Amino acid sequence: MVKEETKTTLTFEDFKTEVLSDYKLAVVSRECSLLGRKEVLTGKAKFGIFGDGKEVPQLAMAKFFKDGDFRSGYYRDQTFMMAIGKLTIQEFFAGLYGHTDIDSDPMSAGRQMGGHFMTHSLNSDGSWKDLTKQKNSSSDISPTAAQMPRLLGLAYASKIYKQVPGIKIASNFSNEGNEVAWGTIGNASTSEGIFFETINAAGVLQVPMIMSVWDDEYGISVHAKYQTTKENISEILKGYQRDNENKGYEIFNVKGWDYADLIATYEKAAKIAREEHVPVLVHVSQLTQPQGHSSSGSHERYKSTERLAWEREFDCIRQMRLWMIAINIASPEELDVIEIEAKKQVLEGKKEAWKNFIGPIINEQKEFIDLVEKVTFNSSNKVKINQLLNSLRGIKDPLKKEILGTARKILRLVVNESGKQEISEWITNYLNKTQKKFSSNLFSESNSNVLNIPSSAPRYSEKSDLDTDGRVILRDNFDALFTKYPEALVFGEDAGNIGDVNQGLEGMQEKYGELRVSDAGIREATIIGQGIGLALRGLRPIAEIQYLDYLLYGLQILSDDLATLQYRTSGKQKAPLIIRTRGHRLEGIWHSGSPMGMIINALRGIHVLVPRNMTQAAGFYNTLFEADEPALVIECLNGYRLKEKAPLNYGEFKTPIGIVETLREGKDITLVSYGSTLRLVEQAANELSEFGIECEVIDIQSLLPFDINKDIVKSLAKTNRLLVIDEDVPGGASAYILQQILEEQNAYEYLDSKPQTLTSKAHRPAYGTDGDYFSKPSVEDIFEKVYAMMGEVKPNQFPDLY
Repeated sequence: MVKEETKTTLTFEDFKTEVLSDYKLAVVSRECSLLGRKEVLTGKAKFGIFGDGKEVPQLAMAKFFKDGDFRSGYYRDQTFMMAIGKLTIQEFFAGLYGHTDIDSDPMSAGRQMGGHFMTHSLNSDGSWKDLTKQKNSSSDISPTAAQMPRLLGLAYASKIYKQVPGIKIASNFSNEGNEVAWGTIGNASTSEGIFFETINAAGVLQVPMIMSVWDDEYGISVHAKYQTTKENISEILKGYQRDNENKGYEIFNVKGWDYADLIATYEKAAKIAREEHVPVLVHVSQLTQPQGHSSSGSHERYKSTERLAWEREFDCIRQMRLWMIAINIASPEELDVIEIEAKKQVLEGKKEAWKNFIGPIINEQKEFIDLVEKVTFNSSNKVKINQLLNSLRGIKDPLKKEILGTARKILRLVVNESGKQEISEWITNYLNKTQKKFSSNLFSESNSNVLNIPSSAPRYSEKSDLDTDGRVILRDNFDALFTKYPEALVFGEDAGNIGDVNQGLEGMQEKYGELRVSDAGIREATIIGQGIGLALRGLRPIAEIQYLDYLLYGLQILSDDLATLQYRTSGKQKAPLIIRTRGHRLEGIWHSGSPMGMIINALRGIHVLVPRNMTQAAGFYNTLFEADEPALVIECLNGYRLKEKAPLNYGEFKTPIGIVETLREGKDITLVSYGSTLRLVEQAANELSEFGIECEVIDIQSLLPFDINKDIVKSLAKTNRLLVIDEDVPGGASAYILQQILEEQNAYEYLDSKPQTLTSKAHRPAYGTDGDYFSKPSVEDIFEKVYAMMGEVKPNQFPDLY
């Protein structure tokens, strides 16, 4: 572990001690990579991706990484994590083996492949640790460059904490905004669009961010000449270099094998970023990858003999060794001793990690075999049972699935025999104990999860304005929230100066300042990433995406980063980001999308809320600010100028999440819908009533979670008929809604008719005013669909219309 700060003046002995300590750690990390690959090739681990070749620059970077700082990195930063004291040899191998114990594998409890690192931001109850008293790493993800948008937010949080007064929570999260966000990326991944989007946004915002590019010239087998213009990322980013007249970046170039120059470079970079709040790019070139990209293949297949020879010569550890010998820090013999000790240490750590991983599973294997032998002694299927047991007994290093799979096969053989109960109970107990190791923490399990927030209704007076624009209700509620929560902020395209395109934030920037109510560039992926990073550091951001269709630009970040965060950290990190957008029911291909099926299937781990009006939307925001989970709120695009009754208790009333609302009671059929379409459903229900058909109309309100009280099935027990009306494409959200109602709620038991859906056409609406009518369910469509369903039951009363 490195010192908190490198001393500015060192005796030669102090200097020697520090350099030798660095060298040993570099060798330890390299040995972890080498031995890790062997573990994969011998079958003990599934896949390996390692940080070999990047050891020395990561040691240099770690020297200037302080308590409170955050990393958002590349999946090869094992040396850095070791250097800041957040990764041991045993933990490295536990991650490689996929150990599902969070204490053994604190990086993910076996939920991510090795090489993906994090630190714990939360206590066991889900409350925040003091992030200023520890070195922090946000949780890595595999998608290339996807760590970049989050990095922007981690750096931007320092700017907020430094420049926005009155944030009461700051003491746990920031020391007056003096923290730096450190990013790392492979050179090939700089080809991704979100890399450039983030670089540009950080330059505009002027945030304390240090972006290190580990450049070994390849992206798997593809050389830099196919990846990067001029084969040099810092060369093509020269236009971002700041000067006396223009803000921008400070850009450094340094060779990855030059230990002394790396330390000097990172010292300068840290000083600039921390003291001046200027983003810095450090292009670390001439790096190597001694084992190739991963354990899946050999780099000898695509690298020339000359390149391989150069890589052996300029391996960063070899060059560091030669440098130490040249300046008399150590003799070759002294370094040999260090290397031998490092190898021994890694081997012992690997053995300990394997024992901790496999030991409990072997005990489970023995426990089950002993049980079966005891309770099936007189089984008529003893021969088959013994064959299964012998097969299981012969597995030296068993997996949990092999034990459980055998148990379930044996259960079939004793289903009518005396051993059934004991084996069945063992399986049930084993599943109860084991399943949560693989399935927990998709959503928050703290007392602040959305389901624990009590709802409260809007209050009205007799004189409450009945003729208030929906956008005014939103605006006044946001006003109350920004007053109540100093850590709240909102940003997005047109969200600041003009108060968003629909005026839901009118006057908020003037009142609360440009940092709390901000305009952002046209950059949806980094708007979302900005929000993730801010939320990871204790702020309460609302990231505004102007229209629902534009969410697709940021869908990858939402799906791979935000939606998986609590799960992939086993509940040790959280980012309660609110994404605000608007959609539904408008003309035109690009502003009318309702891709809800895509959203709910891509965003498991994020709550998806679909309010039908702005009072309901405001209540959702109030609920979410008391909770600790991320959510997407989709406001009705055509509802901002519709009139609603103005509440008295802005900022206080809370719409329940996961609870449906019955808008109209009826006895003949249940109509289920959400959002803007509900207004059409209610109108159709009124018209159907004139023909003697009484519809029960239910507003889903939230798609994730869905009807946790199972109120829809209670309606179907009365009406016995179901129609789901949805403006998504056929088989989109309607398929999910039917699955929830029919399978999760067992509604099929009450149905007298086939459950049906009424959705949009497969295409999107044309631009003309008639486009919506001919593309999405209309009042007439709903009327005729229900009429036809009732006609199947009472053909004389409801004869065919066509």
